[in-house]
Amino acid sequence: MAKRQSGNKKGKQSNFAKLSIFQPNKYKFKKTCPLSAKGAPKVDYKNIKLLKKYVSENGKILPSRITNVSQKKQRELSLSVKRARNLALI
Repeated sequence: MAKRQSGNKKGKQSNFAKLSIFQPNKYKFKKTCPLSAKGAPKVDYKNIKLLKKYVSENGKILPSRITNVSQKKQRELSLSVKRARNLALI
């Protein structure tokens, strides 16, 4: 039996080159926090209408990369959601 040679052939690309993660991002834009903007609502455990926007259908807190909330406001938001859960408001 003939042995197969391992390795890339000249005409083929590696799998890493095909993935979009390793390609440079052409479109960069700044995301603004909806809770840090001027006239934004205050994050509070009593504001159920606001908290429901940042909680999934299953009751989990949505991550900041999806909601575009800053780290500081995300911490306040998670604390408020946990307090509201504890008091059975959500």
